[in-house]
Amino acid sequence: MSETINTTCPYCGVGCGLLVEQDGDGGWLIQGDPDHPSNQGRLCSKGTALNETLDLDGRLLSPLVDGIQVDWDQAIERVAKRFRQVIDEHGPDAVAFYVSGQLLTEDYYVANKLMKGFIGSGNIDTNSRLCMSSSVAGHKRAFGSDTVPGCYEDFEQAELIVLTGSNTAWCHPVLYRRIVKAKENNPALKVVVIDPRETASCEIADLHLPLKPGSDSLLFNGLLSFLDSHDAKAHDFVATHTEGLEEALKLARWYAPTARAAAEQCGLPLDDLLTLFHWFLQKQRVVTLYSQGINQTSSGTDKVNSIINCHLYTGRIGQPGMGPFSITGQPNAMGGREVGALSNQLACHMDIENRDHRSLLGRFWQSDSVTEKPGLKAVDLYRAVESGEIKALWVMATNPAVSMPDANQVRRALEKCEFLVVSDCMAETDTARYADVLLPAQGWGEKSGTVTSSERTISRQHGFLRSAGEAKPDWWILSQVAQRMGYQGFDYGAVAQIFSEYAELSGFENGGRRDFDISALAGLDAESYDRLKPIQWPVVNGQAKGTPRLFSDGRFYTPSGRAQFVAVTPKPPGNTPSETYPLALNTGRVRDQWHTMTRTGKSPRLSGHDNEPFAEIHPQDADVSHVVEGGLVRVSSRWGDVVVRARLSERQQLGQIFVPMHWNDQFASNATVDCLVNPALDPISGQPEFKHTPVAIEAYKPTWYGFLLTREKVMLEDATYWAKAKRDGLWHFELAGESAAEDWSALARNLLSSASDTSQWAEMMDSAGGQYRGVSVNDGQLQSCLFIGPDHDLPKRDWLVQLFAKKHLSRQERLRLLAGAPMNAQEDAGKTVCACFGVGLNTLVSAIEDQGLQSAQAIGEKLKAGTNCGSCLSEINRLIKERHAQTA
Repeated sequence: MSETINTTCPYCGVGCGLLVEQDGDGGWLIQGDPDHPSNQGRLCSKGTALNETLDLDGRLLSPLVDGIQVDWDQAIERVAKRFRQVIDEHGPDAVAFYVSGQLLTEDYYVANKLMKGFIGSGNIDTNSRLCMSSSVAGHKRAFGSDTVPGCYEDFEQAELIVLTGSNTAWCHPVLYRRIVKAKENNPALKVVVIDPRETASCEIADLHLPLKPGSDSLLFNGLLSFLDSHDAKAHDFVATHTEGLEEALKLARWYAPTARAAAEQCGLPLDDLLTLFHWFLQKQRVVTLYSQGINQTSSGTDKVNSIINCHLYTGRIGQPGMGPFSITGQPNAMGGREVGALSNQLACHMDIENRDHRSLLGRFWQSDSVTEKPGLKAVDLYRAVESGEIKALWVMATNPAVSMPDANQVRRALEKCEFLVVSDCMAETDTARYADVLLPAQGWGEKSGTVTSSERTISRQHGFLRSAGEAKPDWWILSQVAQRMGYQGFDYGAVAQIFSEYAELSGFENGGRRDFDISALAGLDAESYDRLKPIQWPVVNGQAKGTPRLFSDGRFYTPSGRAQFVAVTPKPPGNTPSETYPLALNTGRVRDQWHTMTRTGKSPRLSGHDNEPFAEIHPQDADVSHVVEGGLVRVSSRWGDVVVRARLSERQQLGQIFVPMHWNDQFASNATVDCLVNPALDPISGQPEFKHTPVAIEAYKPTWYGFLLTREKVMLEDATYWAKAKRDGLWHFELAGESAAEDWSALARNLLSSASDTSQWAEMMDSAGGQYRGVSVNDGQLQSCLFIGPDHDLPKRDWLVQLFAKKHLSRQERLRLLAGAPMNAQEDAGKTVCACFGVGLNTLVSAIEDQGLQSAQAIGEKLKAGTNCGSCLSEINRLIKERHAQTA
């Protein structure tokens, strides 16, 4: 029997534990770890499909300098020499690192130590700036420290859970399932979703508040006014442990003096808002979970503090089942916050502006070069690269050419950068194309270290795969460059050595003055480090289980030791819609994809639900612009444009559209939505506003539409629109072109010119109707099929995908290929709804209509759909309601 390896998932901030073992066929069996406190054995669809992402396809296997393969010694020498040259000629602020929540904590620590401790610049920022820096700023204003007070157990002990700015069901499915289970076990538990969109998270909501986008501060100011008018103040707690209430109340009363005033400004029915307010008043154990809908705005920090104010006023913090709770996006966003990877922080929750902290670090690291001022935050950093102020940039484990706002500006900056280093596990990303030096980093499954989840749980991530090619750990690459640049203190021989140093630093001259302290873990030998169990920081005085909750004693980390109320002035979004750009763009995640798809794009299972970039639009907005369901739509802003598929839905608020963040130039012709995004920033946190960019839409009307299913990679020069997705054993392309072909057969052969064999090509053409169908069968097995028509109404794709799995097609199946329809309905499972078990839409419809399954539970028992991560349950339940309504 193969060894079972404990590790953690590389996706979101829930921090799920995994059990990994060989499956006996050369692959890997990956399951949830029932003993891990974060997930208790559960996994989401992305975690379930991890075994489909471990191949070497597309991996960066060797260092490249100016596109030429070199050995590590040459690559390290080039990077160290060029950075040293720039520093010597232009000073330390002429170089920068841009790092990522995909790094392990030890990688993060070495990068931060090198830049802030020895190069002597604050110019290291992380892509976590884009997702949770407003939470960091809000925590520090209120608590004096970047502290998440509670733990996941609080959701199971709460009486009221408020989900605001978070589609938890899709973005953090395992945590959402814990909430679902808590509600099943305690029917008295109320769940409120505050979100302009009707998302999958509304499935369990007792109340959905579709507020006007950007009005969150008004809502929570209104709640604070309401609590004050109903004498809900925790008098002893507020008097003894807080400061600043009067000014916060003054502004709350000014902007939202009554629930009616708040409802009007938020665009909500008064009775619905009062329901939330009364529940918050009456139920003692209240958790407010928030995420990017709060953070990713130009006033995100104020929104965070408006939430915290309500919890401080009622004393609902630091106790079981209550508190504000920031849920992070990346697997190690918290680890980055701990090591000081944000440009305005130092390691172990110390502050650059604090002279004592700088002195402490200098003594611990034995360096007299600790930076004395904050560095540039992400958006300003790339502006400085474009202007030439920053001349050498090192990007690690992230893809800013896709993920940054105003991505076209970032691409201009990368193009102009005098010296760009990219360390990544993938060879071809939108960012890598600009690199002077490409360094192969280990990927998930190869690297080893620690990560920290959203509830402050530190977990071990273990490697179980041999490094791909010449790939190395990020900490090793950084250490080698540091030593080659002449810096002492980077002669690390193992990752455990780095962790021990980091843990020791956390307790160095601390004495309880800083919240982050894991000094009890300092000095772990390699074996003890390898066996480290999940534990919540702080970990001091030999605490075996860490600290589930902070602030239970009413002591905070401000100079006075008291929590601070923050007076919040509600602000409108950075830009508002206009006659030219009348709609507001909201961006975010879809259920089964992750960031820029460099990992999830490899998984056929994860492409079955959403295989193409899209814009979700209210039907009335679509009608004004002559956009139709399933057609193509151009979305444009002051900063750029994209062309994506149109989805019409009344679940989308009128005047708003939603476009996912994931697609990029590797997966679509023009779908990098962050090229549109307004680079407006929160003035305190520097976090960009991804949730509200003024845009216009117009129908994109090509001359022809098509799709191509093929086993081989192809060139798409004749298609002006394309999007690709990995399916089982093949690639799926959606296509469109602006120029009609004089010879459709020639166009088809040109599209497939890079395929190995088109000799078995059969086709059917209707020149007058603009219809073309071509298929290639080799030794009885389907190789490619291409369908073209004058509009987007083309044959279904999913039954064709299933034919590729057959080793030999029958004569009837070949005929049906050109006819464009299966022989019977049972052959078409339809679009994937349950990614975990591969259950399609038509299979579910058949189960509901033909087998009479009347509930999601019955469907789960019969088909397994919805029984793993549960993120498809909202669709299953909606499908049941729709079929029943049609029958009625």
